[in-house]
Amino acid sequence: MKTIALVAHDGKKATLLEWIGKHKQFFADKNLIATGTTGKLISDALQQPVQCMASGPLGGDQQIGALIAEQKIDWLIFFWDPLSSQPHDPDVKALIRLAVVWNIPVACNRATADFIIHSSLYQQDYQREIPDFSVHNQRLTVE
Repeated sequence: MKTIALVAHDGKKATLLEWIGKHKQFFADKNLIATGTTGKLISDALQQPVQCMASGPLGGDQQIGALIAEQKIDWLIFFWDPLSSQPHDPDVKALIRLAVVWNIPVACNRATADFIIHSSLYQQDYQREIPDFSVHNQRLTVE
């Protein structure tokens, strides 16, 4: 079962909920994890459980980032608001950075989410390549 993390800034929650509503069937057999308020709204909209982390500004973005680093997230949907200042902007950047580091698909807007959800790769049992950081980790060891 695929695990999808869902995050949306306040200015994009309605957009995310509308998009999810159009794809209810797709999410029916997925494990969903979300930041606080977003998770509650998604759970109500889909009538299915969503594992809710803390609110983004209270550490939810970092909690999801940790799950990405632990290989527990397959896809990140993060409808962020590029026109609003966010007090936790460093956390937002760190979350997106971790998704790129660990090679998981990231959708930051509706168009990208549409492309991913309708991709033939997503309909298959696609196994993403997990980066090998052993060389990086070896250089960090003290001799």
